[in-house]
Amino acid sequence: MKKTFLNSALSLVASAIVLMAPGAFAQTIKIGLITDKVGPAKGYAEPVAQGAVYAVKELNSRGGLLGRQVELLVEDDQGKPDVSATAARKLVDAGAAFILSVSLTPATQQAQSVTLETKTPHMTPSNSGDTLTTQITNPNFWQTGPLASTQIATLLSYARNKNYKRVALVTENSALGQLTNQFFKAGLEKSGMQIVSEEVVSGGSTTADPQMQKVRAANPDALFMTGVTTPENALILRSYRQLGMKTPILANYNMSIPVYSSIAKGLLDGVVFVDAFDPAKAETQRFIDAFKKDTGNEPYNLNGYGYDGLMLAADAIKRAGSTDKDKVRDAMQSTKGFAGVMGGVGTSYGFADGKRTGFDLNGMVVRVYEGDKQGKVVHVGTK
Repeated sequence: MKKTFLNSALSLVASAIVLMAPGAFAQTIKIGLITDKVGPAKGYAEPVAQGAVYAVKELNSRGGLLGRQVELLVEDDQGKPDVSATAARKLVDAGAAFILSVSLTPATQQAQSVTLETKTPHMTPSNSGDTLTTQITNPNFWQTGPLASTQIATLLSYARNKNYKRVALVTENSALGQLTNQFFKAGLEKSGMQIVSEEVVSGGSTTADPQMQKVRAANPDALFMTGVTTPENALILRSYRQLGMKTPILANYNMSIPVYSSIAKGLLDGVVFVDAFDPAKAETQRFIDAFKKDTGNEPYNLNGYGYDGLMLAADAIKRAGSTDKDKVRDAMQSTKGFAGVMGGVGTSYGFADGKRTGFDLNGMVVRVYEGDKQGKVVHVGTK
């Protein structure tokens, strides 16, 4: 009788283990995230990372991925290329099935040296550098953030539709600001627009009055703000208002960051800026409502980049049916028609044959500040 009882007990335990195994003992699917928590990219990288963290929470609340929970492994590269490569190696060794980079472009490029060698699927959902997929031939790497050239082309398209002929450029002297200004200058010259004034506000300045007085004297049809440093952009806007200027302002993607609503309060009304976030898009509105309900904070474009990046990686793993690197790579490359949070109404992510940039070329929008709030879309795409 004791033997019969023991056999029955063992049978029940074995059955319980079989029933419990899929949920209780299954390993998580690990996705790596390389961010910058303390370096020069912190202001951009951390909001993107927050979007990715929320995406993982949402996925797991729905049951996870392939019947397993998703685990986000986060590494801080401080915006340094050598540290980024070390972080990528650490994530690969920890078993990451996919790696997202949301740090600086040079750091992301260096991390590619590891993902190329290890054949680990790797993507940046937010970086806009045009060289990320061209300087290194890495079939395991993709870029879904809108290229800088696409952002500029969208704002120039808006200017052409407004029939602006004579324009001014106002920037600052950071390396990125100067590079962005060069791209705008080349685009304007190619479009046949005449640059009648080009001014630079140096970092650490206390006023932009001298530069803006020169712009006012040139009497352009429109003023392009091409700088990317927030303090200098705020100075430009303050001088613009104080001098009573009425020239339309067209600002680059930097002005899409909500921080301007506080540091440039009362100076923004009527400024148009290029963005990849359209609240009128159904997918975007759903994300805004869900993110706000969960975190108590209103999301913006940088949060959306991180969310989309994580969801694109999850979609590729799901379609691959496993975390096998070759299968995930093939699934990601075959992505078509993925309607994400980012991009204008009706646009989607997808990779053409042989291409590893996936943001819709007509997905950028131009929005206008209404008071101190980012308002409606006034232009879509590069046409």
